[in-house]
This record gives sequence, structure tokens and C-alpha cells, in this order.
Amino acid sequence: MPDNSEINEGYKELNLYEGVRGIAIKILNRIDRTDAYLDKLLEVELRNNDLSAKDKALLYEIVHGVTRWMGRIDWILTGFYKGTFSKGIPNIKNALRVALYQIMFLDKVPDYAAVNESVNFIKRLQGQKPADLTNAILRNIIKNKENIRYPEREQDLPGFLSAYQSHPSWLVKRWLSQFGEEFTEQLLIANNEKPQMFLRVNKLKTSAEELKGLLKSVNLKYYDANYLNEFIKLASITNITDWEYFSKGYFSIQDESTGFPCLLLDAKPEHKVLDLCAAPGGKTTLIAEMMKNNGKLVAIDKFAARIKILNGNLERMGVKNAEVVESDALEFEGGPFDRILIDAPCSGLGTLTKKPDIKWKRDLGDIRKLRFSQMSLLKKGASLLKSGGFLVYSTCTIEKEENFGIIKDFLSENKDFKLVSAKGFFDDSIINEDGCIQTYPHIHKMDGAFAAKLTKL
Repeated sequence: MPDNSEINEGYKELNLYEGVRGIAIKILNRIDRTDAYLDKLLEVELRNNDLSAKDKALLYEIVHGVTRWMGRIDWILTGFYKGTFSKGIPNIKNALRVALYQIMFLDKVPDYAAVNESVNFIKRLQGQKPADLTNAILRNIIKNKENIRYPEREQDLPGFLSAYQSHPSWLVKRWLSQFGEEFTEQLLIANNEKPQMFLRVNKLKTSAEELKGLLKSVNLKYYDANYLNEFIKLASITNITDWEYFSKGYFSIQDESTGFPCLLLDAKPEHKVLDLCAAPGGKTTLIAEMMKNNGKLVAIDKFAARIKILNGNLERMGVKNAEVVESDALEFEGGPFDRILIDAPCSGLGTLTKKPDIKWKRDLGDIRKLRFSQMSLLKKGASLLKSGGFLVYSTCTIEKEENFGIIKDFLSENKDFKLVSAKGFFDDSIINEDGCIQTYPHIHKMDGAFAAKLTKL
């Protein structure tokens, strides 16, 4: 049990960081000083604070917006801040970021309101002098808003794109060298767009036609997805998990890109199938649907918390043919299997519209480290596949080292495996020169993702 001092501290923090902007600053402080991810912190705050629907939407907008545009925001603040902005007190840094995001990107919030909120917050937490400095900085920016300068594009293209399009410079340089200027700039622009929400129809419980009718009945506007008829794109993000048909399992919230690896796997009711990295279960439930809830589907994950989420999703979606195993994938013994999906842990650099904090948390070293675990998982999956069976390796990144680089290295060492081209399965526009699925946010209007299909000879 916590003692009285801990309880009092909790109440004190609650009072200090009150209101939408105060909570936003608290979340941004924690992102700065911990490895915690934005969505998890936001989920906790939304659950534990009695906010109206309007305030919840504003909190989501502010924390995602500040994180998405932090590169540009910090560039501007660095130019107006007295001293080194990056070394500033977290409360002051994030109060300035929250205010500047509203000033630069939110038309519905008057400039004076954004300034006053942040100044009052700083006065309450840090005192009058820092509040006066905050006020001076923000008002100076507002006065000079139209004259803010960025690095000269012609002299320093990586510096310009990094600051103006708000991506870390190492990533901008990397993509420029791989993709060239036009492709990279369009990718950066797409990454900064607000995310789209896709629903995957659960055909174990309903049909696309019925779900569309239900969406119409509650005035939720939607469009057909671009490539897969199992998916529906909502016109705007909404808190659809509160809708009764979500809890009834009529659909899951999944990006359209998640459908390709499962459809490429082509699991049938008579197959024995392994999902080697299953939680939270979006792909697992689609595989079960393709198997018509027959055959055997083994779903593995390492952590109890993730297993709990997986089990919840399988139950909600009405999956009956899945056996959930809590195990380190590399230690799992079983098989042989007809079909194996390896949705490998990756850098996640294809999902920046939904998870903007990832770009600030990753570095080149992460990609190198991930390659080792990705190759280990691919080798493990290969050892559990029967001859004539198929394995699909997938990621939600656009980084070649994590994608075809892994497949190429694996095939050079394992002559009893062969790459199966995805041509003929899907539209040619999502298939790259190697015969693998590769999507990009700016081209395909979905997450950047990769999938390769291998067969064992």
C-alpha cells in the first residue's frame, strides 16, 4: 500500500498538471525522460482523467501534433530561446512546444489563448520570472511568424528537410541516399499527415455489406480501401471502440497493409499454421478467418501482458481454432507446419503517421540490432516448416536491411528455400522488383510495410 506522502505527491502532480494542456505537458515530459511510448502514456491519461469527448480529442491532437512536428517546433524555439533550448527545464520546454504547436498548426485556438495557458502553467510550476520569459518568447515568435527562416534548401538539403519536415537528420540523410530527393520529400510529407483509420471486416461474424450498413446507420462516413475488399477506410478518426459492434467483434482496427502478409500466406482450413509473433492478434484473427475457424492455428507470444491482449482479441473476434502459447519464439518446439507467419519485431519506420514518437526514439544502431533478432526468428520459423510448406516474413518498416536484406542473406545460406513472387496475388503497384510486397505511405496511402513469401523445397 502507498503511504500518505506518496498519495499526497500523486494529488499534487494531478493538481499541477491539470487541464488538457497540463496533461499534454506531463505526457511530453515523460516521453522526453523515459522509453515509454506516446500511445501507452496517452491511453493511461485518457483512462484516468474525467475529460469530455471534446477535451480528449484536443489532448490527442496536441500530444500527437507536438510529437509529429517537434523537429520544426524545436528549430523555431531554438532561434528565439535565450540559452540552449535543448537543455532547458522539461516543463518550460514542453509548455513552449504545446503553445507553439497551437500557434503554428491549430486555427481554432487563438494565439493569445495558447500563450496565456502556457504562461499560467509555467508561473504555477516554475515561478514569475520563467513565466515572463515564456511570454516574451511566444509573443516574439507570433510577431515574427511570417519571417521564420529555415536552413537554405540549396546549401543544406538534409538540414532543411530535417527542420521543416520534422524528421531526425540521420533518417533524412539515409533516405536521401537511398531514395533521392523527390521520393524522400514526399515520404516525409506523408509521414506528417494525420493517420487514417481502417477497419477490417470480421467475416466470421458479419460481411462488408452489413458492416457498411451499420456504419451508415450511425452516420460514420467511410470509403472502400484501395487494395483489399476486407478493409474499410473511415473518413475521420473516431473513438469507434466504444461502439457496440466493436465489442461484438464485427471488425478490428487494422491498417490495410496488415492484410497483405496474411493473404499471401494463403492459409486453408486443412492446414496447421503457426503465427510466431502473434500479439496483439490482428493478423492472427485474419488467418483464423481465412481458415474458416478450422484446422490448427498456434499463436505464440513471449510476454504475459501481450498474451492477455491476444486472448482478448481472439475471444472478441470469435476465433475458435487458435491455441495460444506463452513462449519465447526461439525456444518454441513443435511442427512441422504447413504455413508460418513471422511478423517480425522491427524499427516501425513505416508507421510514423500513427506513431510519430518512433522517429525520435530510433537510431541507426537499432536497425543493426534488430537484424540479428529478425534473422534468428526467420531461421527458427524455417526449421519448423514442412517441405512444400510456405512461410511469410513481414515487417512494418521500409528499411531494406530489415526487409529484403534479411531474405537475401537467408536464401544465400539456405539453398533448400526459394522465394515465391507475390506477382499475381495482388496489384503490381505494391510489388517491388524482388517480387515482394513493399508499401510506402506517400504512394499507397497506408503504412509502409514489407512481406516476402518463401517455400521449403
